[in-house]
Parts: sequence; structure tokens; C-alpha cells
Amino acid sequence: MSAQTTKVGRRLRMPSFGVQVIASLFIGVALGFAALQISPPEDGSVTNGLAEALQIIGSAFVSLLKTVVPPLIVLAVISSIANLRNVTNAARLAGQTLLWFAVTALVSVAIGIGLGTVLRPGVDSGVDASSAQDIGREVTWLDFLQGLIPTNFLALQASTSEADGALSTSLSFNVLQLIVISVVLGIAAVKVGRPAEPFIDFADSALKVVLKALWWIIRLAPIGTVGLLGNAVYSYGWTTIGALGKYALTVYLGLALVLFVLYPLVARLNGLSPLKYFSGVWPAVQLGFVSRSSMGTLPVTQRVTEQNLGVPRYYSAFAVPFGATTKMDGCAAIYPAVSAIFIAQFFDIQLNLADYLLIVLVSVVGSAATAGTTGATVMLTLTLSTLGLPLEGVGLLLAVDPILDMGRTAVNVAGQALIPAVVAKREGILDVDRYNAPRDASGFVPLDEEDSAPEELNPELTPSADEKPAAEEPVTATAAAKD
Repeated sequence: MSAQTTKVGRRLRMPSFGVQVIASLFIGVALGFAALQISPPEDGSVTNGLAEALQIIGSAFVSLLKTVVPPLIVLAVISSIANLRNVTNAARLAGQTLLWFAVTALVSVAIGIGLGTVLRPGVDSGVDASSAQDIGREVTWLDFLQGLIPTNFLALQASTSEADGALSTSLSFNVLQLIVISVVLGIAAVKVGRPAEPFIDFADSALKVVLKALWWIIRLAPIGTVGLLGNAVYSYGWTTIGALGKYALTVYLGLALVLFVLYPLVARLNGLSPLKYFSGVWPAVQLGFVSRSSMGTLPVTQRVTEQNLGVPRYYSAFAVPFGATTKMDGCAAIYPAVSAIFIAQFFDIQLNLADYLLIVLVSVVGSAATAGTTGATVMLTLTLSTLGLPLEGVGLLLAVDPILDMGRTAVNVAGQALIPAVVAKREGILDVDRYNAPRDASGFVPLDEEDSAPEELNPELTPSADEKPAAEEPVTATAAAKD
């Protein structure tokens, strides 16, 4: 009887998260096409029940991710800064992290510019300029700089709109201001010293609670992907997407070159196996692809960085959350470079050397404008306004933005895990044995015996073990080889 029960249990076991993700992509496209065949959208509104269901499912998943992002940013940044307080060469680690972030961003934007000028996706694209969507207000560097100054402690913003004669007010968080507030609080807590220990302990504890809630949302990612992809196919149709096919392929070619050429080269030049890097980071990459949020993927990114790539926890707890808000090779390098060149070619505007240098500057310096949330429209409008290109061009590209955002986020996440591994290797603190260790069927290196067993979830979506207590004596990063 027990053997039969075991067989039934195995037979009914849910497929792995990777299989669920791949299946959701095909299901989403199929349902979007089916909704389109029932009745096409009219004036941007849905016209049948299937399309409405896809829209609700997709928007609900994105709303859940956006809800958890504000507390996640605040707590993750505070904890990441506080985690460096016992490391004697913390400033060196932080400086090396920033340097490698900038180096890979510089090469990534160069790849984007090269592809845009060679493939010329904006020439004879077949896109109708009248199909451009309204993108709202222009974003300039002045807006970006002013946006860094918090207007209130919670970084709340209110907006009022009128619909059917009724006024409605909505509140939203300014992510840039949240990051500034969090950095200030984290540095202040470290400077205060022992009296701030309860505050830091609270931040660490609250972060674990928020991450637990985020895990529940992550498990809905395959369902959310069906809604998001299906709604994109229904809303924009094959004609519009097909007209932007060359542009989309150019962006994805750039993303592929960064992910499969640049990142392996960086790993190899620093004495790391590219194959082990890919196998280690893959669980985070596939989740980033479907969630379209670097912050939403944060717990998985941090887990693969520590458990698969061997980065010590005292450093990864700073580098990974910091990278999730600033390390955006997909959204802030490849995407704005190719898009700006596409728009210039579409409107028959010639770019000179100074314009290309401006694209590089905006991409390397302005990546924080994306702030780890879904979408990169702010970054693109910032680039276009700097170059003086027509902002109407952004509206032309919105039809394929959800599809592009999946690839952009996957590349972002891959870079956010690579750089901590590279810096840790250069500083002599990387657990090389763990980096090269074989992964199990779930895609992770098995935990050491001294680590507590994580809570049983989907094998590819299991949170890492609880953090060990911080060492009472300062940790010297160059002398430590393991956490």
C-alpha cells in the first residue's frame, strides 16, 4: 500500500519551476492569439472575456511585485550597508564593485551602439508613426537630479486624474528617493554604532519577513507570465510586433552578446569557469526573465551568488541588493543605445560622435533611473531628452516593450551575480571549491552540513538558510576564504 502511495505521489509531483516557466511562455502566446481571433481590441480596450482575463492576471502579478518593492528596497539597502560594518576593507570592496559595474556597462553600451549602427533597425521599419502611444511627461536630467531629493520620509507621491467626471487620487513611491533615504539610514546606523544595533537587527528581521512574502509571489510567476505575454500579443497583434521585428531582434542580439560573450569573457579573464558561472546563475536568470523585476528576483540572485558562486555572505549581502538597484546592463546600456539609434534612423536624424558619447555617458551614469523595477521607459526618455531626439519615438516602441523587458531583466540579473563573484575572486575571498562544485537537480550546490536545511518549497525556488550571526571581531576580506 505504501509503495502504491509513493508511486502516486511521484506521478502527481509538480514539474520543476523551469519547465513551468517555459510552458507558460507558449501558453501565454497561444491564449493571446486565441483572444485576438475572438475579437481584436478596439481603441485600446479589451473586447472579450479571455482578453480581459489575461489583462487582469498580468496586471495583478505586476501589482503584487510593485507592492513588495518599496519595503524590499529600504530593508535590503539598509541591511547591505550594515553588513559591511565588520569588514575592515569595506571601502575597497565597494569601490571594486562600482568599478566593475561601470566597466561592464561601458562595454555593453558600446555593443548596443555598434549593433544599432551596423544593422540599422530604424531604416524602412514599416512602423506607422501615427501608432505611437502617449508616454506622458518628458524626463530630463534636471528631473532626475531633483528626483534624488526626498520630498517626504516615505518618498510618497500623489497624482490626481479625472475619469467620467470624477476625480481620483493615487499614491506611488519614488524609487530613487527610497534608495537615497535607505542609503542615508544605513550609513547613519553604521556611524551610530552599538546604540543602533536594535535598529539593524529589526531591519534584518523585517527583511526576512518581506522576502518570505516575496517567495509566495514568485511562485505565481508562471501564471503571471501567461497573463503578461498573452495580453501583449492581444493588445499589439502580430502586425505591429512584426513591424518592429528587426528592432526587437537587434536588442535581443545585443543582450545575447552581453550574456553569452561579455560575461563569460569577464569570468574567464578573472580565472573563473564560464560554464560553472552559467550553471550557477541560471535559476536567477530564468526567474528574472519571467518576473521582469531585478528587485523581485533579488532573493534568488543572492542565493545563487552565495550558494552556487561561492561569494561570502558578508559581501554578497551588500553587493547583490546594491546591484539590483544600479547594475542594469540590459535596461540601461543595450536597450537605450539600440532604441535611441532606432528612433534617430526612423526620423532620419543624423547622430555624430558627440551624440554617441552622450549615449555612453547617460547609460553608465544614469542606470540608477531604472531602480530595479519593471520597465525602462524612464531611462529611454532620459537618453532621448539628452540627445534632443523626438520623444514620440518612445511610443512607437511600447508595443514590444514587455517582450524586450524579459530579456533585459535576465541580463541585468546575470550581471548582478557575476560582478560580486569577480570582485570576491580578485580580493581572495571567493570559495573557489563551491564555485566549481557540481549542482544538483534543482540547479543549486548542496548546502554544507553546518547550514540549516531550508524550508521545503519548489526545488528551484527554495530560500537560502538563515544567516549566521555576525562575527564579533572585524572580518578582513582579503584573509577570509569562506563565510
